[in-house]
Amino acid sequence: MKVALIYDFDKTLSTTDMQNYDFIQNLGIEVSKFWEETGKLTKDNEADKILCYMYEMIKMCKEKNISLTREYLQSCGKNIVFHNGVLDWFSRINRYAMTLGVELKHYIISSGITEIIEGTEIYKYFEKVYGCSFIYENGVAVWPKMSVNYTQKTQFLFRIAKGALDLTDDEMINKKAKKLDIEYRNMIYLGDGLTDIPCMKLIKERGGSSIALYHLGKEDKIMDILNDDRVNIAVPADFSEGSKLDEAVKLMIGHMALLGNLKNKEKDEISAILGGKKIEN
Repeated sequence: MKVALIYDFDKTLSTTDMQNYDFIQNLGIEVSKFWEETGKLTKDNEADKILCYMYEMIKMCKEKNISLTREYLQSCGKNIVFHNGVLDWFSRINRYAMTLGVELKHYIISSGITEIIEGTEIYKYFEKVYGCSFIYENGVAVWPKMSVNYTQKTQFLFRIAKGALDLTDDEMINKKAKKLDIEYRNMIYLGDGLTDIPCMKLIKERGGSSIALYHLGKEDKIMDILNDDRVNIAVPADFSEGSKLDEAVKLMIGHMALLGNLKNKEKDEISAILGGKKIEN
């Protein structure tokens, strides 16, 4: 049985936006300046905010004579700071899932930059990372290849469910699936804010679990999501062993494993009644 743990990245796994670490610091400007310029470009042109910040990345690197290569972006992921417990979270939760006979898969759906995530020490744990990325000419970024805003995030849930992980495979993602690779009821989504609401709501409505993460001292930012019943629970962004998040995810995985085992048992019993005929999911 497969269970998917699906994460936002910025402020969910990392303590702040991924660009705020090495990328903006290397430009020699204040973090607020970069996002102010992005906001102005967005407002002045009635443009998509994600495309605008990617434009500013290309533009400012040209102005500072920084070669915006894939390798450079990957290097900007080396010093990202993660929430407590993140670095050993994946190996711990994988071991727990194995004791229940669960094959745990990890995915990221982020409006951040895929290439920066590739440079982090946790990248190796993910089955697939869906994020913003660039087209490169002569090794240098020139244009957005993929842009992921909050409403676009949900399409990747369908890809995960169907096992259509290749973004160029439009046929499989649009084809009606007789059997899902991972059932929606076996998905857990972790996010920190408003941009995660469409994914949180979709998974919750389809029988899976959604968890809103909040930062201590900023609990008010998550209350509307919780009060509107768009998530199952809200807990601090602490991945440490024994934390509320750790306990909640283990309970959810355990519940999914139990339901999966009961379903298989019922299928076996019905199959026996029908004289050994196979019962499809």
